[in-house]
Amino acid sequence: MNRQNTPPLPVTAFEAIVNMAPRDEVPAQMSFPWYASAMLAFESLEVIRLRLEKLLVGGDAADHEARLMVSEKVDAMLEAGASLMTGATPASIVDRYREHVAANTKRLSAI
Repeated sequence: MNRQNTPPLPVTAFEAIVNMAPRDEVPAQMSFPWYASAMLAFESLEVIRLRLEKLLVGGDAADHEARLMVSEKVDAMLEAGASLMTGATPASIVDRYREHVAANTKRLSAI
């Protein structure tokens, strides 16, 4: 194997970055909503905290919350899958998940 003709890895990586297409040339369907996804992750942490508090107390309310949590996740997954099959963008799916998370935060905080 002749390694003398191959450029070092940092040079190869830099060339790959330079040759990437500018953002305005990337189709809208291929771009990913990074900010909205990061916000979804942070907002989900609050729902997790609220649910854990409820589950730690126990009782019928905790049992109901556990069942509701599982059914909501399955429903959201099916909704996202159906949206993808009908041509929805990743941004619209992330926005819809954020709506679900906001509703859960409101419901769990009201108690």
